[in-house]
Amino acid sequence: MADLKAAFEQAVTESKQLPEKPDNMTLLKIYALYKQATQGDVEGKRPGFTDMVGRAKFDAWAELKGTGSDDAMQQYIDLIESLK
Repeated sequence: MADLKAAFEQAVTESKQLPEKPDNMTLLKIYALYKQATQGDVEGKRPGFTDMVGRAKFDAWAELKGTGSDDAMQQYIDLIESLK
């Protein structure tokens, strides 16, 4: 568990230093996996249609509902590794 947490934190650091900015869908996936790994399932109301960015983030995170924290961390690590 400690190794996974350390690898996750390293991947978070590396995500800010990627050679090029990922496309929007990939950025949403990164965001959603991070939130799922650190906070669990999404809560609260879905943002209204005037908040397009907030709504997209909420939807991406909601798609991961039920994914365990460790699994989300591993998926995050794998995604960041694939973007290097």
